[in-house]
Amino acid sequence: MSATLFSFLFAITILTLTPGFDTALVLRTAIAQGWQRAWATALGVTLGCLLWGIAVGLGLGALLMASEIAYNLLKWLGAAWLCYLGVRLLVTPRQQSPAVAQPAVRQQGYLACFSRGLMGNLLNPKVGVFYVTFLPQFIPAGASVALWCSLMALAHMLLGLVWNAALIGGSHFFAGHLQKPAVLKVMDRLTGCVFIGFAAKLALSRR
Repeated sequence: MSATLFSFLFAITILTLTPGFDTALVLRTAIAQGWQRAWATALGVTLGCLLWGIAVGLGLGALLMASEIAYNLLKWLGAAWLCYLGVRLLVTPRQQSPAVAQPAVRQQGYLACFSRGLMGNLLNPKVGVFYVTFLPQFIPAGASVALWCSLMALAHMLLGLVWNAALIGGSHFFAGHLQKPAVLKVMDRLTGCVFIGFAAKLALSRR
Protein backbone atom coordinates (compact mmCIF):
# COMPACT_ATOMS: atom_id res chain seq x y z
CA MET A 1 0.00 0.00 0.00
CA SER A 2 2.81 2.42 0.90
CA ALA A 3 4.64 1.73 -2.36
CA THR A 4 1.43 2.26 -4.32
CA LEU A 5 0.68 5.58 -2.64
CA PHE A 6 4.27 6.78 -3.13
CA SER A 7 4.13 5.86 -6.82
CA PHE A 8 0.83 7.71 -7.22
CA LEU A 9 2.08 10.85 -5.46
CA PHE A 10 5.28 10.85 -7.49
CA ALA A 11 3.43 10.45 -10.80
CA ILE A 12 0.78 13.05 -9.97
CA THR A 13 3.47 15.52 -8.85
CA ILE A 14 5.24 15.21 -12.20
CA LEU A 15 1.89 15.73 -13.95
CA THR A 16 1.11 18.81 -11.85
CA LEU A 17 4.50 20.42 -12.50
CA THR A 18 4.30 19.87 -16.27
CA PRO A 19 3.48 23.22 -17.94
CA GLY A 20 0.21 23.37 -19.84
CA PHE A 21 -2.92 25.45 -20.38
CA ASP A 22 -3.71 25.53 -16.66
CA THR A 23 -0.29 26.92 -15.77
CA ALA A 24 -0.46 29.56 -18.49
CA LEU A 25 -3.95 30.62 -17.40
CA VAL A 26 -3.07 30.96 -13.72
CA LEU A 27 0.15 32.86 -14.44
CA ARG A 28 -1.53 35.24 -16.86
CA THR A 29 -4.30 35.95 -14.36
CA ALA A 30 -1.87 36.46 -11.48
CA ILE A 31 0.29 38.96 -13.37
CA ALA A 32 -2.44 40.84 -15.23
CA GLN A 33 -5.30 40.77 -12.71
CA GLY A 34 -3.84 40.18 -9.26
CA TRP A 35 -3.43 37.29 -6.87
CA GLN A 36 -7.09 37.20 -5.74
CA ARG A 37 -8.37 36.50 -9.24
CA ALA A 38 -5.49 34.11 -9.83
CA TRP A 39 -6.66 32.11 -6.83
CA ALA A 40 -10.19 32.09 -8.24
CA THR A 41 -8.77 30.67 -11.47
CA ALA A 42 -6.68 28.09 -9.60
CA LEU A 43 -9.72 26.97 -7.59
CA GLY A 44 -11.67 26.50 -10.82
CA VAL A 45 -8.88 24.48 -12.42
CA THR A 46 -8.34 22.21 -9.43
CA LEU A 47 -12.06 21.74 -8.81
CA GLY A 48 -12.25 20.49 -12.39
CA CYS A 49 -9.72 17.79 -11.49
CA LEU A 50 -11.84 16.72 -8.53
CA LEU A 51 -15.01 16.58 -10.63
CA TRP A 52 -13.23 14.51 -13.28
CA GLY A 53 -12.05 12.10 -10.58
CA ILE A 54 -15.59 11.71 -9.23
CA ALA A 55 -16.94 11.19 -12.77
CA VAL A 56 -14.33 8.52 -13.49
CA GLY A 57 -15.14 6.80 -10.20
CA LEU A 58 -18.81 6.71 -11.17
CA GLY A 59 -17.97 5.21 -14.55
CA LEU A 60 -18.72 8.28 -16.65
CA GLY A 61 -15.09 8.67 -17.69
CA ALA A 62 -15.17 5.24 -19.34
CA LEU A 63 -17.63 6.69 -21.85
CA LEU A 64 -14.81 8.76 -23.33
CA MET A 65 -12.78 5.61 -23.85
CA ALA A 66 -15.67 3.64 -25.37
CA SER A 67 -17.36 6.30 -27.49
CA GLU A 68 -15.50 8.10 -30.27
CA ILE A 69 -18.46 10.45 -30.67
CA ALA A 70 -18.48 11.47 -26.99
CA TYR A 71 -14.73 12.03 -26.99
CA ASN A 72 -14.76 14.10 -30.18
CA LEU A 73 -17.75 16.15 -29.03
CA LEU A 74 -16.06 17.11 -25.77
CA LYS A 75 -12.76 17.64 -27.57
CA TRP A 76 -14.24 20.10 -30.05
CA LEU A 77 -16.16 21.92 -27.33
CA GLY A 78 -12.93 22.29 -25.37
CA ALA A 79 -10.98 23.45 -28.42
CA ALA A 80 -13.70 25.99 -29.23
CA TRP A 81 -13.63 27.30 -25.66
CA LEU A 82 -9.83 27.71 -25.67
CA CYS A 83 -9.96 29.34 -29.11
CA TYR A 84 -12.63 31.76 -27.86
CA LEU A 85 -10.47 32.75 -24.89
CA GLY A 86 -7.45 33.22 -27.15
CA VAL A 87 -9.25 35.28 -29.78
CA ARG A 88 -10.84 37.44 -27.09
CA LEU A 89 -7.41 38.24 -25.63
CA LEU A 90 -6.07 39.08 -29.09
CA VAL A 91 -8.98 41.34 -30.04
CA THR A 92 -9.63 43.04 -26.68
CA PRO A 93 -6.45 42.88 -24.57
CA ARG A 94 -6.55 44.35 -21.08
CA GLN A 95 -5.42 47.99 -20.92
CA GLN A 96 -5.58 48.68 -17.19
CA SER A 97 -4.74 46.83 -14.00
CA PRO A 98 -7.40 45.75 -11.48
CA ALA A 99 -6.13 48.45 -9.11
CA VAL A 100 -7.92 51.12 -11.15
CA ALA A 101 -10.98 49.04 -12.05
CA GLN A 102 -14.38 49.69 -10.50
CA PRO A 103 -15.31 47.50 -7.49
CA ALA A 104 -18.34 46.03 -9.31
CA VAL A 105 -16.19 44.99 -12.24
CA ARG A 106 -13.67 43.41 -9.89
CA GLN A 107 -16.38 41.41 -8.14
CA GLN A 108 -17.72 40.05 -11.44
CA GLY A 109 -14.17 39.19 -12.44
CA TYR A 110 -13.75 36.62 -9.67
CA LEU A 111 -16.58 34.48 -10.98
CA ALA A 112 -15.36 34.89 -14.56
CA CYS A 113 -11.84 33.77 -13.60
CA PHE A 114 -13.20 30.80 -11.67
CA SER A 115 -15.39 29.80 -14.62
CA ARG A 116 -12.48 30.03 -17.08
CA GLY A 117 -10.38 27.72 -14.96
CA LEU A 118 -13.20 25.26 -14.35
CA MET A 119 -14.49 25.09 -17.93
CA GLY A 120 -10.98 24.90 -19.38
CA ASN A 121 -10.44 21.76 -17.33
CA LEU A 122 -13.87 20.14 -17.71
CA LEU A 123 -13.94 20.64 -21.49
CA ASN A 124 -10.62 18.86 -21.95
CA PRO A 125 -11.41 15.17 -22.60
CA LYS A 126 -7.75 14.26 -22.29
CA VAL A 127 -8.03 14.86 -18.55
CA GLY A 128 -10.86 12.34 -18.35
CA VAL A 129 -9.04 9.81 -20.52
CA PHE A 130 -5.90 10.25 -18.42
CA TYR A 131 -7.80 9.68 -15.20
CA VAL A 132 -9.62 6.63 -16.51
CA THR A 133 -6.34 5.01 -17.59
CA PHE A 134 -4.17 6.30 -14.74
CA LEU A 135 -6.15 6.12 -11.50
CA PRO A 136 -7.22 2.42 -11.65
CA GLN A 137 -3.57 1.36 -11.43
CA PHE A 138 -3.43 2.60 -7.84
CA ILE A 139 -6.75 1.27 -6.53
CA PRO A 140 -6.27 -1.62 -4.05
CA ALA A 141 -7.96 -4.91 -4.96
CA GLY A 142 -11.52 -5.06 -3.66
CA ALA A 143 -11.62 -1.35 -2.73
CA SER A 144 -14.38 1.04 -3.75
CA VAL A 145 -13.53 2.47 -7.17
CA ALA A 146 -15.69 5.56 -6.68
CA LEU A 147 -14.17 6.33 -3.27
CA TRP A 148 -10.55 5.82 -4.30
CA CYS A 149 -10.89 7.76 -7.55
CA SER A 150 -12.43 10.65 -5.63
CA LEU A 151 -9.71 10.56 -2.95
CA MET A 152 -6.91 10.46 -5.53
CA ALA A 153 -8.48 13.33 -7.47
CA LEU A 154 -8.75 15.25 -4.18
CA ALA A 155 -5.03 14.65 -3.58
CA HIS A 156 -4.35 15.94 -7.09
CA MET A 157 -6.48 18.98 -6.36
CA LEU A 158 -4.61 19.78 -3.12
CA LEU A 159 -1.24 19.30 -4.79
CA GLY A 160 -2.38 21.57 -7.61
CA LEU A 161 -3.35 24.27 -5.12
CA VAL A 162 0.10 24.10 -3.51
CA TRP A 163 1.78 24.41 -6.92
CA ASN A 164 -0.50 27.28 -7.93
CA ALA A 165 0.31 29.03 -4.65
CA ALA A 166 3.99 28.90 -5.63
CA LEU A 167 3.19 30.25 -9.10
CA ILE A 168 1.04 33.07 -7.78
CA GLY A 169 3.55 33.95 -5.07
CA GLY A 170 6.41 34.04 -7.56
CA SER A 171 4.50 36.21 -10.00
CA HIS A 172 3.78 38.75 -7.24
CA PHE A 173 7.36 40.06 -7.41
CA PHE A 174 6.98 40.97 -11.10
CA ALA A 175 3.37 42.14 -11.05
CA GLY A 176 4.18 45.80 -10.41
CA HIS A 177 6.29 46.09 -13.55
CA LEU A 178 4.03 43.93 -15.70
CA GLN A 179 0.80 45.79 -14.95
CA LYS A 180 1.70 48.79 -17.10
CA PRO A 181 -0.95 49.29 -19.86
CA ALA A 182 1.44 48.69 -22.77
CA VAL A 183 2.89 45.56 -21.15
CA LEU A 184 -0.58 44.22 -20.29
CA LYS A 185 -1.69 44.60 -23.89
CA VAL A 186 1.34 42.73 -25.26
CA MET A 187 1.11 40.04 -22.60
CA ASP A 188 -2.60 39.42 -23.23
CA ARG A 189 -2.01 39.07 -26.95
CA LEU A 190 0.87 36.65 -26.40
CA THR A 191 -1.29 34.65 -24.01
CA GLY A 192 -4.07 34.65 -26.60
CA CYS A 193 -1.67 33.09 -29.11
CA VAL A 194 -0.72 30.45 -26.54
CA PHE A 195 -4.38 29.61 -25.86
CA ILE A 196 -5.09 29.28 -29.59
CA GLY A 197 -2.08 26.98 -29.84
CA PHE A 198 -3.48 24.79 -27.05
CA ALA A 199 -6.85 24.80 -28.83
CA ALA A 200 -5.23 23.57 -32.04
CA LYS A 201 -3.29 20.91 -30.15
CA LEU A 202 -6.46 19.66 -28.47
CA ALA A 203 -8.46 19.69 -31.71
CA LEU A 204 -5.81 17.60 -33.48
CA SER A 205 -5.29 15.18 -30.59
CA ARG A 206 -6.42 11.57 -30.55
CA ARG A 207 -7.32 9.25 -27.70
